[in-house]
Amino acid sequence: MTDELKHLDVFRTQVRDWLSANLPPDWKSAMLGASEEEHVAFQKSWFRKLRDGGYVAPHWPVEWGGAGLSFAHQIVLYEEIARAGAPRLVLYFISLYHAPATLLEWGTDAQRRRHLPAILSGDEIWCQGFSEPNAGSDLASLRTKAERRGDRYVVNGQKIWSSNAHHARYCLLLARTDSAAPKHKGISYFILDLETPGVTRRPIRQMTGGAHFNELFLDDVEIPAENLVGGENNGWAVAQATLSSERGLTILELTERLRIAFGLLLSDAQRPAPWGGRLIEDDEIRRNLVEIHTRIEALRALVTNMLSRVLDGTGVGTEPSIIKVYYSELLQDFTELGVRMGGMDAQYLQPILMGGGYETAYWMHDHLYSWSWTIAGGSNEVQRNIIAERALDLPREPKVRAGG
Repeated sequence: MTDELKHLDVFRTQVRDWLSANLPPDWKSAMLGASEEEHVAFQKSWFRKLRDGGYVAPHWPVEWGGAGLSFAHQIVLYEEIARAGAPRLVLYFISLYHAPATLLEWGTDAQRRRHLPAILSGDEIWCQGFSEPNAGSDLASLRTKAERRGDRYVVNGQKIWSSNAHHARYCLLLARTDSAAPKHKGISYFILDLETPGVTRRPIRQMTGGAHFNELFLDDVEIPAENLVGGENNGWAVAQATLSSERGLTILELTERLRIAFGLLLSDAQRPAPWGGRLIEDDEIRRNLVEIHTRIEALRALVTNMLSRVLDGTGVGTEPSIIKVYYSELLQDFTELGVRMGGMDAQYLQPILMGGGYETAYWMHDHLYSWSWTIAGGSNEVQRNIIAERALDLPREPKVRAGG
């Protein structure tokens, strides 16, 4: 065994021991059916515990309060957090990944000094203001405008699908600053204080009963010019740093959680079947379980291959798009099987496990929520276009002309 592998094994043991000592054993029962306020309070408490243990920002540079861990160590950490069944820090995802990735690469020293320590304190929650009602999959078609007036920009427009914006203080905002420029060239990137006059936040009630997403309405909102990130009309390039941050490790964690949750499906399959015997004795159920298990292991192989390419610096190409499509459709089929095995009982309204992820064994909620994964982060239709054009070298999809 090489020295590097020995160090990783030691680190894995340290993480396991820390989680064993610090993971609240009753967190699932406490968060089952919890109110929004209770969930936020718990998320903040778990954030502080992870931070004090040195595990909340392992990817951040040490000079900004992070652990400065190697990518290999981060892989180990994500695996162990998922395997321990720890709650996901859904409230802080943008704060811990998108905001620092953007500021560390494109922000000014003043912006980094102002926001990075505040994020690590747990006091600053961030959201993202990219998508719009008519610019979701085609983000570059956004219409929100920012007009320079002296030392400020005046912003007008609307954003949608902003996760946790109703709890956030700051927003990573894209707005058009040059309407005459090609659509990718006239966009700028801003830090928006959501307590600025003219900002209205409206939670969007989902079919699961939750309100994770929000609409943002911006009416003559003034943003100081010092909150511009990366220079005027350079927002598209800045946004790429935001969108590419943490994709690999996020999908690794989700894959590990899916692998563990397969045991919940097996447990459900031991239940009595309405037609007699046990569900596991039904040929179709057995085939479905084998298929799901095989697809999970195939997903794990895809993710492992992608992370290996990141580690050796060979680049990942269209693998993130392939994995995103594969995972989202697998998650739908996984949770649908859970609903089907639950029979009529699974159709009843059940409490939500707040912070529990996407495969909590409350299958109807999980299945309804799984459909968001075919849209979030770029719809599967867009991902397939990326795969077709960049990996398979197929012709670009023709543009639809107005009026025809």
